[in-house]
Amino acid sequence: QVQLVESGGGLVQTGGSLRLSCTVSGFILDYYAIGWVRQAPGKEREGVSCINAKDGSRYYADSVKGRFTGSRDNVKKTVYLEMNNLQPEDTAIYYCATDLSPLGCFLVGDGSPVAEYDYWGQGTQVTVSS
Repeated sequence: QVQLVESGGGLVQTGGSLRLSCTVSGFILDYYAIGWVRQAPGKEREGVSCINAKDGSRYYADSVKGRFTGSRDNVKKTVYLEMNNLQPEDTAIYYCATDLSPLGCFLVGDGSPVAEYDYWGQGTQVTVSS
């Protein structure tokens, strides 16, 4: 069955960095876009990043542009989210997710990736201390 497993979260000071990993199984990663979504306590889900399969094109929420970088290694069946210059407002549970759609990343009106997907990982906590 489809599985996505995140790792790499933790506690970091303001200005620090973390790299999240999302290892998938049950489908061929080469063919599908993978998104990263975060949810902070009391806030709505936010689509943070999405990386397409065919051309590797990447999309980011305005709140993380210039600080977060998505990448993928289809051989390792793993997608990464490199997070730099972390701020307290980045504190959230981070999920990787997919629709298994051949259409690639879905975007909202401002060009940010969507926050709704069909398949989700269990999430990994990122906490940024001030």
